[in-house]
This record gives sequence, structure tokens and C-alpha cells, in this order.
Amino acid sequence: MSKITFLINGIADAMVSPLDRGLHYGDGVFRTIRVINGQPVAWDEHYAKLADDSGRLKLPCPDAAVWRADLAQLFSDQGNGVAKLILTRGIAERGYAVTDHIQITRIAIRSPLPLYPVQNATVGIRARLCNTRLSHQPLLAGIKHLNRLENVLARQEWDDPTISEGVMLDQDGLVVEGVMSNILVRSGTMLMTPNLARCGVAGITRQRILSMAPALGLTPSITSLTLADLMDADEVLMCNSLYGAWQVVNFNGRSWLPGQLAGKLQLVLQE
Repeated sequence: MSKITFLINGIADAMVSPLDRGLHYGDGVFRTIRVINGQPVAWDEHYAKLADDSGRLKLPCPDAAVWRADLAQLFSDQGNGVAKLILTRGIAERGYAVTDHIQITRIAIRSPLPLYPVQNATVGIRARLCNTRLSHQPLLAGIKHLNRLENVLARQEWDDPTISEGVMLDQDGLVVEGVMSNILVRSGTMLMTPNLARCGVAGITRQRILSMAPALGLTPSITSLTLADLMDADEVLMCNSLYGAWQVVNFNGRSWLPGQLAGKLQLVLQE
């Protein structure tokens, strides 16, 4: 593994200023990317989402080549791991107001791939219903911004190692996402995922799966989903960029037999 584990504005061993707005206000965005043999998986999709998210916060996003140079340093051994890319509005004086002269902070971090149990991908997972609700804020909906306290609170709700994920609802009781995942539901030939117009993170693996749906004989749909819709589904999947797709086989008193969709998606998502 490379001796360099993080870069600040392309510099190893640099530090983030205590005046950085990312620390004060969560004023920034991030991406978490699986890296195999030194190459970021689904890089084009990740960079496009990073640029779009930063644009919605009116943050200038460095060119893709700049980030790739950071990744080349971090993974100079052509190894495997996780790359976390963080972009903040940088150093500023106290207060919420944004100045005209933005000096963004660019952070790239390398960490090992998480060791998820093999049975999560082969057999499926147990999930629980979280008490923590997601509040509505359309201006931030879909963005992977640095304010993730609702997810932090939700993850504190359990310490049972047999539960792999939690399902989060919004303030109206609609299904939104997992604590660290997006949710997809198959009912017959329909593959549905929650509408994230008011809250939640629109992950690139979710979008990749929706684009694959027609080739799998499924009709993709972004729609409002109730807890009853989830409980009545033929298959419930959770997905993110690190583990791909897992099937939920036990949730909220309901059990499902292992299906085939998660396995099919897992193969394609690794390509």
C-alpha cells in the first residue's frame, strides 16, 4: 500500500485549517469511490456527480485531471482500496456569508476496502427500520454534501452485528434511503426507487442500476414509495459504490427468499 494516505490540495502531510468552512458549516461535497488495481470504478459517473453537486452549492470543482493526479499519487502501487474525495469552500472569516474570492480546499483520502461478510452478497442482509427521520430540504436533495448528521444519528440506533443496514423514512413517512445506501424495489417487472426531490442522496450506483434495468427485462421508475410498498415487494435491494447491490432478506418482520436480481447486478457493477 502507498505510504501516502491523504492529500490536501495535492500535497502530502498538509493539514486542513481550523478556519475551513467544511469544518464550521459542512460547506462542501464528497464522493466515495471503489478503486481496483489503482483505477477508480465508474470514474466518469463519480466525477460528473461531484461536479454537479458542487455546482449546486456554487462551488468551483477542479478538473477531472486534477483529481486523477491525486488518485495516481495515492494509488501509485496500483493497489485496491477506497478513495474519498472531499471539496470544501475553504478558509474564510467567521460568518455564513460567502466571499467572492473562493479558495477551495481539495482533499483526497485513501483507505482499505471494507471487509463486508461474503454472505451479504450471496445470501442477503437483515435491515431495520430507523427511528431517525430525514427532513425535507429540496435545495440540498440528492446532493452528497458534508452535512450527514441524520445518517450518523440513524446509525447509532443499533449495534447488532447481524443487521447490515437501516431503512430511513422522511418526515411524511415515505421511504427514502438506507443509512449508507440507496433503495430499489422490484415488484413484478417494475424496478422502483424513491423520489429524492425533497431529501436523500442520489448515488451513482442507483443510477447505474436504473440504466441497466431494461436489459434485465425491468422497467425503471423513480416514484414515491411507502413502507407498505416496500413490504409488499418481490425483492428489496440496497446499493452503494463500495459493495454494489445486496438483497434485503429480512426487514421489519418480513422475510424474503434469496432472489436473482442482486447477483445479476453484482456481476455487472464489477465490470
